[in-house]
Amino acid sequence: MSFWALPSHPLLILIARRGCSPRTPMIMSTSPQTEPTGASLPPVVLDTNVFVAAGFNRDSHAAAIVAAVRRGDLRMVWNDATRRETAFILGRIPPLSGFVVDDLFRPDAHYTGPTHPQHFTRIADPDDRKFIALAQATGAILISRDEHLLEPRDQVDVTILTATEYYQRYLATMDE
Repeated sequence: MSFWALPSHPLLILIARRGCSPRTPMIMSTSPQTEPTGASLPPVVLDTNVFVAAGFNRDSHAAAIVAAVRRGDLRMVWNDATRRETAFILGRIPPLSGFVVDDLFRPDAHYTGPTHPQHFTRIADPDDRKFIALAQATGAILISRDEHLLEPRDQVDVTILTATEYYQRYLATMDE
């Protein structure tokens, strides 16, 4: 299966959200019909702490990155494991229970290929390994504030940046 192939279950979720029956014919493409304005930007994987920071501080660089994903200026790559972790963490923080992120998990950016979290044993927290493994598998930049990921970033073959570093490197010029 290619990277951008639509898996069956998110399609059913999409159908359910649109209020259609699974039997209703829908024309779906495995590639975007129009290129987002930031198509030249590399794809990103967002660690859960980016969503948390964006939810608590709407003026933060994390919030600007989430807004860029929401506008379609930036492609956020995800898989089932990273989406579950994000939902779990946000669900445990009462002030963020109303912070809507479902629209950021776009079907055309859902990666269903293999990742290898077990290859990242130098990442102390096993829950963080799924994010770095996804970034490696997709060639995306991992954005995180987690010291477990930032500390060994010069020892792994994945680009890991803080939200501020990513913003300054890629998005600051878009806002000018």
